[in-house]
Amino acid sequence: MRKKFKGFTLIELLVVVAIIGTLAAIGVVAYSGYTEGAKLKSARSMMMTVGLAQTEEYSNYGDYYFSNDDSPCSPDSESTGKIGEKLFGSENYIDKELGFYMCTHQEGSGFKLIAKNSGNTKSCQIELDQSGAITQIGC
Repeated sequence: MRKKFKGFTLIELLVVVAIIGTLAAIGVVAYSGYTEGAKLKSARSMMMTVGLAQTEEYSNYGDYYFSNDDSPCSPDSESTGKIGEKLFGSENYIDKELGFYMCTHQEGSGFKLIAKNSGNTKSCQIELDQSGAITQIGC
């Protein structure tokens, strides 16, 4: 007479582990896409806030604030800090976790705000002009 063992075989356990591993890999990829999308939306929102601060700067002083004299400017941590300091009173107003650096330069009689992602992901540039129009390049 043969004894019956209760439990799972090694093959059954390996199949379950493989299925869980596949689901976890899919979840990690999906989560990465969500975080990139959230950073992009946060950057656009922050750019609109900077645009409103630029409008206030113009109404108070008769001119926009420009972090760089270059046209077009090159966003970096220094120009991002200058925007925060001048328009919001804090160099760290624009969060470093945002994943985008920003700069402003003069364009005609108005301004243009440029944001570029600072991570190692694909290059993404967002532009905002004084009318509030947003243009995305490579995002």
